[in-house]
Amino acid sequence: MKRIIFTAVFLSIIEIANAQQESSYPDEPSLFERVTNVEKKTDKFNFLLNMQHSFDARFHNEEFQQGSFMTRQFRIEAKGNINEWLSYRWRQRLNKSNDTGNAFDNMPTSIDWGGIGVTLSDQFSLFAGKQAAAYGSTEFDLNPIEIYEYSDMIEQVSNFFTGVKLTYDVTPTQQLQFQVLNALNNTFERTYTAPDIEKSKLPLMYTFNWNGNLFGGIYKTRWSGTVMSQARGRNQLYFALGNNFTFSPKANMFFDVMYSREGLDRHNIMSTILHEGARNAFDTGYLTFVSKVNYRVHPLWNVFLQGMYETASLTKGYDGFEKGRYRTSLGYFTGIEYYPMKTNLHFFLTYVGRSFQYAPKAVASEDYHTNRISLGFIYQLPMF
Repeated sequence: MKRIIFTAVFLSIIEIANAQQESSYPDEPSLFERVTNVEKKTDKFNFLLNMQHSFDARFHNEEFQQGSFMTRQFRIEAKGNINEWLSYRWRQRLNKSNDTGNAFDNMPTSIDWGGIGVTLSDQFSLFAGKQAAAYGSTEFDLNPIEIYEYSDMIEQVSNFFTGVKLTYDVTPTQQLQFQVLNALNNTFERTYTAPDIEKSKLPLMYTFNWNGNLFGGIYKTRWSGTVMSQARGRNQLYFALGNNFTFSPKANMFFDVMYSREGLDRHNIMSTILHEGARNAFDTGYLTFVSKVNYRVHPLWNVFLQGMYETASLTKGYDGFEKGRYRTSLGYFTGIEYYPMKTNLHFFLTYVGRSFQYAPKAVASEDYHTNRISLGFIYQLPMF
């Protein structure tokens, strides 16, 4: 009996380890089961359709720009457990280019996941193939269909690479991950353009991650530190501290802190400010704070508030450009979500506001703000 209980706990932890970019949605019959009225008896093949569609009204400064329908997320996913020690996962974004002409790993950037998971023992497991970086941050850990707009820290770079991840379940509530991935999606020449840089002979990134569940689930952590080799003598250091709080069945929130220090500008925000995107800036720094509060006012209705504060800076001056902060951006979101069934289907009405403010030394840039009102739906539909 003890072994059965431990196995059940262990399998649930393995699910948590592989749950990056997923939500804890309630189980529901697949479309196949509903059409055929035949219950699926195996977990070897699960096919999912991830969708976020909306009608958007967009404003720039005070001027109405456009109203149109938008498919913000449209991903298909297949995953399953072949046996007690072998699993697989594949997920692809259909509204993104499948071009592999400049792919560093011969995989299009439209593929998020493509690999196998291996259970090595009761505490150790492995995932090999294309996968999400094991970054901290609750925002990054959510299924992309749940995001109305990402912070610049996450939105401006690719976060899926090819490599291997080792997971160690220290206890049922504490987990460590170590990951080694390619540091490039595209070729070095396509990714970085700057004078006097030389490609790295080991263009890899190394991430250490801690996932914790404390105080009976009230406080959960997703913290990470990453070192990425960008070019010879130039690296990225990235730290992400995700903190999730569950106050009651009705109320929860998260608070993320992220900081990236880049020898070569990977986010390209400072490159645009200083060089109009013609080349990558040197020695950049990005700081992000993101927080979101959810409150279930009724079993069918959820309201939320979200705020973001981000800065873009030079950590060292060069070529006449001063060290210091060049841009500050703010995000302010709110909305209401309606869940009509005991599934993950929900309809939403949201407001997304962004404000971008430039320092006087960013001479070619002007302050501006944007607003968006969206009405739409989110659904992870189990097809099979």
